[in-house]
Amino acid sequence: QVQLVESGGGLVQAGGSLRLSCAASGRTFSNYAMGWFRQAPGKERKFVASINWSGGSTYYTDSVKGRFTISRDNAKNTVYLQMNSLKPEDMAVYYCAAKDYSGGVYVGYDYDYWGQGTQVTVSS
Repeated sequence: QVQLVESGGGLVQAGGSLRLSCAASGRTFSNYAMGWFRQAPGKERKFVASINWSGGSTYYTDSVKGRFTISRDNAKNTVYLQMNSLKPEDMAVYYCAAKDYSGGVYVGYDYDYWGQGTQVTVSS
């Protein structure tokens, strides 16, 4: 089992920045590819970004490229999502997820473990 706890969400004005963190516990963090997803009210959960086990490869959905950066610190068992130039359409609950996968970045939705989510609100 892997437990994931997100933090860092909050209210920010459009154009501002937030950094989300996801702390993992349970199993060897470096065995897992990690991802960030988001879900706006009334909409499906959507992929945002993913990072491979070592942090050497990342992948982003087009709408966040150049604004968001995913990173990880395996020594701290934590994955981050730095979000800059936030837009009202970025407003959602953000979830981190872990996938037992030793290849490159994982871009599917069938992650093995999910956090409880953290709310990001962007005011215009």
